Amino acid sequence: MNIRDTVSFFLQAATVGIVAAFLLLLFRPEWFERQAPVVEVQQAAPHTAANLSRQTGNGPVSYADAVEPAAKAVVNVYTAKVITRKRHPLLDDPLFKQFFGNQLGPRKRLQTSLGSGVIVSRQGYVLTNNHVITGADEIQVLLQDGRSSQATLVGADKDTDLAVLRIKLDDLPALPLGSSDNLRVGDVALAIGNPFGVGQTVTLGIISATGRSQLGINRYEDFIQTDAAINPGNSGGALVNAWGELIGINTAIYSRSGGSQGIGFAIPVSLAANVMQQIIEQGHVERGWLGIEAQDITPQLAESFGLDDTRGMLIAGVLRGGPADTAAIKPGDVIERINGKDVENARSAMAFIAQLGPNEELVIEGARDGASFTLKATTGRRPAVEP
Repeated sequence: MNIRDTVSFFLQAATVGIVAAFLLLLFRPEWFERQAPVVEVQQAAPHTAANLSRQTGNGPVSYADAVEPAAKAVVNVYTAKVITRKRHPLLDDPLFKQFFGNQLGPRKRLQTSLGSGVIVSRQGYVLTNNHVITGADEIQVLLQDGRSSQATLVGADKDTDLAVLRIKLDDLPALPLGSSDNLRVGDVALAIGNPFGVGQTVTLGIISATGRSQLGINRYEDFIQTDAAINPGNSGGALVNAWGELIGINTAIYSRSGGSQGIGFAIPVSLAANVMQQIIEQGHVERGWLGIEAQDITPQLAESFGLDDTRGMLIAGVLRGGPADTAAIKPGDVIERINGKDVENARSAMAFIAQLGPNEELVIEGARDGASFTLKATTGRRPAVEP
């Protein structure tokens, strides 16, 4: 075979390959789509009247049956980062340099911290708090059974103070996800974590309140409040119910002394699971946005606008060209309902819009100049905002 025949052969092969690729792209485009990672979690079954023995007035003698399997999936999270201390300006003085030269340069030291985390998938995904791993150069996870593993950061969400880690070990335990939507004040709650680094610890309490917000802890707040003792080191650990199912991620405490005073806060598992899924599947969290500035309605504003009560939110500003502007929402409008749901205050309404995500249609009802109105708006993608 001469050179001309060889070149002709390769050109024909290349042509056939291109045609085949085109036909596959035309008739089987899904073969070429990038498959997003999918997290596999175990969702606990709803509890019925037949298995409510743990919620009776007397309660069980022991919660060991709930704690034993749950505790296996709660891990200690150790982080390390190198801190560089700047040189003192005086050390740059020529006189000091004459005697010491550059021996007194920037000093580096290793800073370590600890927290907790929860294995929520046998694939190795671990939920914890963002503030537990912020700035870490190295993350180590220690399991209850004594095994340890380096962890990689899959992603984090500063607005909810959540982070997702991944470890690679065989036969991992995973904590089933319970429901945080139907919690009642008085329900039993157990906090599992690593307070003060003493080792895994379980504390017992009740649900003290739900839907806590306006605490100034996170940008988006919908906390479960509990009196189960939560201390430094518990952050990122599990709040579980009487069946040992995950209902929240322990996050913060209210304390004047730095220790537990019976007021702890946990991120509901419904919110945590949604954030985790978005981080794993698309690398970041997308939130709905209307481009409005809103404020609560005070009794004085309610009186001036002729409103019966203080429910709803007042539109104080509208971003030009934003989704609200496109939908003809105007400053001075009072938004009373979104998708048929009453607006209690501005913060809860903005959190509801954010949780829906972008490209969601909203039916907005409210009052303008004393007359009722109904309009439709489509949420946009909230721009990234530095904390």
